[in-house]
Amino acid sequence: MAEVRIMVGSRQYAVHCRDGEEARLHELAALMSERVQQVSSGSPGLTEVRQLLFAGLLLADSLTDKAPAPAAAPPPPAEPEDESATLDALDALAQRIEALGDSLAAQLSNA
Repeated sequence: MAEVRIMVGSRQYAVHCRDGEEARLHELAALMSERVQQVSSGSPGLTEVRQLLFAGLLLADSLTDKAPAPAAAPPPPAEPEDESATLDALDALAQRIEALGDSLAAQLSNA
């Protein structure tokens, strides 16, 4: 286990972490320190404990804002249809699309 000295706010802390995680711990401490600075400049006179509390709440809030929404349940499978009905519907759609295309082409040629 590695011991890392981090600065949060204006205080230094000795923290243990797994070997190889020291850089990440420094990044997290810098993020926390930024939030403490934000809190202290926005609300001067707070005790150190309250600054850390509000900084933690700000970080938690930003985490919940970025959390992905729970996935919606997949729609139930469609009822099997008669294949000929599906083919008829596709044919009708194709005819409508062709009619719209012809109408647009006529409008463009008259413009």
